This record gives sequence, C-alpha cells and structure tokens, in this order.
Amino acid sequence: MSYRISLIPGDGIGPEVTDAARLCIDTLGIDIRWDIVLAGEPALKQHNSLLPSETLNSIKKNKVALKGPITTPVGSGFRSINVALRQELDLYACVRPARYIEGTNSKHPGTDIIIVRENSEDLYAGVEFKELDEKTNGLINYINGISEKKVRIPSAISIKPISSFASERIIRFAFELAKREKRRKVSCIHKANIMKYTDGLFLQIFREIAKGYPQIEVNDVIVDNLCMQLVLRPHEFDVLVLPNLYGDIISDLCAGLIGGLGIAPGANIGETTALFEPVHGAAPKYTGKNKVNPTATILSAALMLKHIGEHKKADILEKAVAAVIKKGKNVTYDLKPTRTDPGSVGTKEMAEAIVEEIKKELKNG
Repeated sequence: MSYRISLIPGDGIGPEVTDAARLCIDTLGIDIRWDIVLAGEPALKQHNSLLPSETLNSIKKNKVALKGPITTPVGSGFRSINVALRQELDLYACVRPARYIEGTNSKHPGTDIIIVRENSEDLYAGVEFKELDEKTNGLINYINGISEKKVRIPSAISIKPISSFASERIIRFAFELAKREKRRKVSCIHKANIMKYTDGLFLQIFREIAKGYPQIEVNDVIVDNLCMQLVLRPHEFDVLVLPNLYGDIISDLCAGLIGGLGIAPGANIGETTALFEPVHGAAPKYTGKNKVNPTATILSAALMLKHIGEHKKADILEKAVAAVIKKGKNVTYDLKPTRTDPGSVGTKEMAEAIVEEIKKELKNG
C-alpha cells in the first residue's frame, strides 16, 4: 500500500532526528511519499511565516504528519507553533507513552504508562490579559463585582476554560485507547479539591463515562499526589487522562521515569488528522553537532506506522530500537552510564545501528 505523509523537519536538531527516523522507515520498505513542508525558523526565512498555509494544507490533505521539534522565536508570531498546529488541526488528544526500554538509565524498570492529555483548552488555550492594560483592569473590575474572591489590580490574567465537550471527548478517547490496547486501568488526574468548577467538571464527566467501561478499573488522583506516587510506585499506573497543563508536566515526569526525553515519543490525534512528534524540544545548542538521541522521533514514527495500519513494520522498528539500546554500544551520550562516556556515538550512527537491526528482523521474517 502507498501512503502520502507530510514531513516537517522543524528546526534546531529537528532535521537531524527526522532524517534518522526517515532512514529507519525507508529501510522497512514501506511505500511512503513524503511531502516536505516547513514550520518554525526555516519557514520564517522562506515564507515569512512561522506556520505557512502550505504546511497546514499539506497536513489537512494527507491526514498524517511526522514532525521534528520546533523552537518558537521569541517576540514574534505564535506563543507556540506546536500549540498552534494542534489548535488549527483540532488535534485534541495528545498521547505520550512512557515505556521502559532495557539498557536505559531508568531507575524504574518495567514502567509502562500512557499519558492521554487534552490538547485544546485549559490554560494552553492562550486566553490571557496583560498587566496594566486597560482591558485587563476592566476585566478585573468586572470579576471583583461578581465574585466573592477578589483579584488585585494590577494583575495579569489567564483564563482556564474546561468544557463538557472537550472533557468528554478526551476521556472517551482514553477509555477507548485502554480498551483497544487491553489496558487494565484508567486514572483521572485533577485538582478538583481546589478548582471545583473546572477540574471538578472534568472529574464529574470522567465518573459518568467510566460507567460505560465496567471491565476497566478506574480511579482519580489529585495531581500533586500523583507526582509523589509516580516517583515511588509508577507500576501502579497504566493510562492517565489529564487536562492540558497537567498532561504536559506529567508527561515530562514520566519521561524521567524511563530514562529521559530522548526516548519519549508523542502523537497528537484528531477526528481526521494525526501528527507525530517527539516530546523533547529543538535543543538549538546541539544543532548540526550529530549528538542528540534520535530515539524519541523514531518511536514517534513507530506510533505513526501503527496509526496507518502498518503494525508489523512498527513492531519491527520498536524491536530494532530496543535491541540497540539494550546492547548499549552504538548509542548517544545520554544512554551511556555517564554523559561523558567516550564510547558514545552520534545521531546518525545510532540510526544506522537501528537500521542494521531492522535488516536482521526483516531477514528473519
């Protein structure tokens, strides 16, 4: 079968890690035609836009995209190009698996958690008002007129919208994912003890939807308590469903449990479109140095292959990555016992080692 997929190299280390992922995918022998489109600093230079319409149109047409990390330039354009992409394409579900791979520096072998993060609202909706602005002061005066709790003047204001619509679709998505992946438990993460109307609504909808999945164990955990429990007992958790901000923070915490952001893949999924990207950022200080770990982007590509139905090839890719990391020879500095290990290899060399493992898997049938 033939596929047409949008490829956004990104900036910083983005082109290096997406090249590594593409090398691995091409070795699998899947017929993919790549539409290479730009976002971030390369797009700004070439199209005078951080997120050109050509890029959005390509993703909308192809329905699937693989993306490298992007740095949002300070002082211009979007608050975050990543957030803008998710909002423009209505990629409401952010899925970030945190799965232990033997050979990493993880302190928690056996960890296997899937974070399901709501992507469209909460504080990341970007509804903010600047301190000392006339409109902000007017908003504060209005709030102080209707609320027992008062807001100081001057203050900056961020609005945290949580809707029934967005809460229901992300929570149902989490349960359906758990059912499809034969997961045992879904945990709702919240701060409803303090934010009774926003997080309280999220928790209420979780409890209602959970009734339709009696075969799946459920519980709810206050987010600060979750942080402690994850560090002490990560094996007690399976699928976590969270509002946007908590999901971002907890996914980084879970990446730490398995050995770091270098091995943390991600997917952003909507009703018709999906975009796959590593959790880590663009690390501009390493640009062009052939130094960073390509695993997160390669595993994001494996998630993409599963999404388009290429499950066998995705399994081969994941096994190849695991084999290279377990052997511990041809891996980047962050996967060595010490970060100054002279035996570490570069981004390209690690990708080439994964390619050799893919060839072995393909040969063994």
